[in-house]
Amino acid sequence: MRRNEPVSKIMTASPATAHHGMPLSEVRGRMAELGCHHLPVVSGSKLLGMVTSTDVLRVSYDYGQPVAHANAVLDNTRTLEDIMQSDLTTVTSHTTIREAAEVLAKNAFHALPVVDNEQLVGIVTTTDLLRYLLEQY
Repeated sequence: MRRNEPVSKIMTASPATAHHGMPLSEVRGRMAELGCHHLPVVSGSKLLGMVTSTDVLRVSYDYGQPVAHANAVLDNTRTLEDIMQSDLTTVTSHTTIREAAEVLAKNAFHALPVVDNEQLVGIVTTTDLLRYLLEQY
């Protein structure tokens, strides 16, 4: 395992995002369509927060409801800004993979936005780290 490789080697560059003001039904649909569990929330390219599939699930009202009804209730009771995490830990593209792994291991989250010069440039997840580890063996 190489000790000083940058996180840019394993991150997803230009990740899918949710945009400030996006209805939660669209956020949920985007996550389902892309098969992802984390979406950085941006205004332009400025990072505002992060929303996870768990955040959306917590406020979902689709227990046996038709999807259209559940989405209407969701969109009229909560906003993306209500449920997103805004106090984020971030890394830069020059942060080492080891440092990113240490941050994720010490905290209760599974994704780190990668920010350079106040611009979102990527995202690194625990899955990215596991894939990297598998490549080493």
